Formats: sequence, structure tokens, C-alpha cells
Amino acid sequence: MTNTISDLLRAAAERSVPVVRGITDDRLGDATPCAEYDVRKLVDHLFQVVVNFQLLAAKKDADFSVMPERAGHGHWREEFAAETEALVEAWAAPGADQGVTGTMNMAAGLVARMALGDLAVHAWDLARATGQEYTPDPTVVRESLTAFGELAPSARAMGVFGEEVPLPDGGAGASDLDRLLALTGRDPGWRRP
Repeated sequence: MTNTISDLLRAAAERSVPVVRGITDDRLGDATPCAEYDVRKLVDHLFQVVVNFQLLAAKKDADFSVMPERAGHGHWREEFAAETEALVEAWAAPGADQGVTGTMNMAAGLVARMALGDLAVHAWDLARATGQEYTPDPTVVRESLTAFGELAPSARAMGVFGEEVPLPDGGAGASDLDRLLALTGRDPGWRRP
């Protein structure tokens, strides 16, 4: 893997799209590790991410104030796969990861890694919530951990991340995935109720 942002997004998509495809309609009301979202709302949030971050790749403004209602309607699983592929392609465009992007006024490469981390972490959330197996690509996890480490203080201040969850033994021996989850305020041992 050359580790361009589009390569990383493709690696994340290859593991997250099957999780979304594996969600049955009867699980849409189930709790997730993201306390404010049930499965339906978390899938809708992930749609919001993959669509809006396509716009950000093109240096256009994105509106995160409106949450789409896609999960449970029409061919939402296939639509998610198509939008995720469009996200990968958007960040493969020459210059997409250069300069600053949209009204976020942040470095485009960091913004792209926000989408990367969202795909990896929220796929974990959805897999845990719906009883599916999920192992993210290790390179995706490392890249996300670095980016989210940089973003964590402001993300916490904005309420995007919860307080960091302490890991057993101070994190000695913890995997990168466990560190990433804990950094974002998730308990890596979370199981569905």
C-alpha cells in the first residue's frame, strides 16, 4: 500500500462497507457504543460523513447541521457503498489533500484523516452494536490514531469526542485500536446490552 489518503480510505471502506451491509433492519433501534446514537442514527451520521467529506475534498463547503435519514429506507446499504466509493474517489483527485478545505479552514490532509477515522471507529461501533466481526486495517488505525490524537482536545471541547477512557495498566500492552477507541471516549470492551 502506498498510503495515499485515497488508498487508506479504500482500505477503511473495504472493511466498513461489509459491516453496514450486514445490518438487518430489525437492529436499527439497537444501542451503540456512541451513547447518543442508536444504530439507525449512527448509520445516518456515517452517511453524513461520507457525503460531506466528498464536498470537502473538492474544497467546497459542507453542511453538517442536517442529518440525513437514510438507514431503513430504499436501498440504503447499496447507497452507502456507492457514497463511500465516491468518497475514496473524491480524495484521489489531484490536490484534494493539499491546502485547506471548506469552512472548516483546516489542513485538507487532516480533514481527510477525520473521515478515515470516522469510517474505522464507527464501523467498530456498528459491528459491536449488531454482533458482527470487524477488524480494521492496522495502517488505517495508526493513521487515525495520529490524526485523532491531534484533534482530541478540540474534539472534546466541541463534544465530538467523549472523555478519554482509561485503559487497563495505563494502556501497557493495549492495541492501537484499543487506544484509538479509548481516545475517542469509547470503552474497547463495550458489548451490546
